[in-house]
Amino acid sequence: MIIATNWKAYVESVEKAKKISTLAKRLASRSSHEIIIAPPATFLGLLAEKNHSKVSFMAQDISSMTGGAHTGEITASMARNSGASYVLVGHSERRTMGENNELVTKKLQHILAQGLTPVLCVGESERDEDGSYLTFLREEITDVFEPLTRKERLQVVIAYEPIWAIGKKASESITVADLTEMVLYIRKILTEFLSGRATNNVRVLYGGSVEPNNIRTLAEGSGIDGFLIGHASVELESFSALVKELEV
Repeated sequence: MIIATNWKAYVESVEKAKKISTLAKRLASRSSHEIIIAPPATFLGLLAEKNHSKVSFMAQDISSMTGGAHTGEITASMARNSGASYVLVGHSERRTMGENNELVTKKLQHILAQGLTPVLCVGESERDEDGSYLTFLREEITDVFEPLTRKERLQVVIAYEPIWAIGKKASESITVADLTEMVLYIRKILTEFLSGRATNNVRVLYGGSVEPNNIRTLAEGSGIDGFLIGHASVELESFSALVKELEV
């Protein structure tokens, strides 16, 4: 199972970044799961340098540009050369800032071109009674997967992050039954792009108010391949508890 952590901009000091990274490496050495950390871009190279642990590193975002006269842009090549092997793309917070499916697709193609693994974030902002959120989710996946080759499609990791569930208490977040239903729906969409059992090779993560007191319940029987965890991953105690809960 994958435990991917998105530090966002919660970590602003080198000292705290090093503490979380050290803990991640210690947990990974004893864990059967793959731990991925996504520090801010300014810390990525520092933390990933001479990494001999089982921890993998992920860039939080990359530019839709390649190298050149683009002040402030961080390209996929820069992320790879800084030690990243994964890249988040299409995160709900980036989409809120104006990123559409076309831009997400362009970024994802740059990621794949550099031999990196894209973690494609998808998810509805709200659930409506007429099921429009299902159409919305289908479009997010379809628009990105259509231009890709079969080989590229198999390399994409999908992170389902229902925006309405983010920031809520675990008791108010998604139920196991609903999560199971959404994972099955995502895999159904994937059958349009991959034949037979190949859809099972695309890993599907869940992100949205994941805490130590609900992570095991969500993991059991829902069909997910791991989690994308935000704020709870930058506090040492809660991060440690999250990983340990999945080891039980």
